[in-house]
Amino acid sequence: MKLSLETRDLLRAYRSGIFPMEVDGRLEWFRPDPRAIFELERFHVPRRLARLVRQRPFELRIDAAFREVMEACAVRPEGSWISARLVQAYCRLQSQGFAHSLEAWREGSLVGGIYGVSLGAAFMGESMFSRVSNASKVCLVELIAHLRRRGYQFCDIQFVNPHLKQFKPRHISAHLYERRLARALRQPCRFVACLA
Repeated sequence: MKLSLETRDLLRAYRSGIFPMEVDGRLEWFRPDPRAIFELERFHVPRRLARLVRQRPFELRIDAAFREVMEACAVRPEGSWISARLVQAYCRLQSQGFAHSLEAWREGSLVGGIYGVSLGAAFMGESMFSRVSNASKVCLVELIAHLRRRGYQFCDIQFVNPHLKQFKPRHISAHLYERRLARALRQPCRFVACLA
């Protein structure tokens, strides 16, 4: 499958279980095996974080600053797989309703966020960032709750990093992931820009 970052190709890739990353200045396409996902009904929220979420420490918004979330996710000391051309490509997806961000705001400033791609009843989480302690974790907890309310089947997280282990993701084979993705694509879900 020959792919580019044009919207049609990017959507075709995601529907096939493939996603892009920038590696040493080259655009590469990935299909992890095994694949990491969050089962929405089994998503584990640590007790201390659950208490923090209940305190509502941030104002949460959806799609208020999609580009800014992506650009913040791209700023990492070790370098990032998110290039300027990826930002442009995902902003095009967002303008057509296929990509979304959930943001944490405090006193009018963006302090954390998460973004990803929504297709059918599958959400593919891409990256998240924090400028204050726990902002990205609160965004993730609220994202999973939002996906549950909207009837999504799972949240794909591609790989597990130390930051995500506490939420107890599940590893499944690429083959099983693609079967589940095919089912999810047949179920229409609307992400909607409202957390209620």
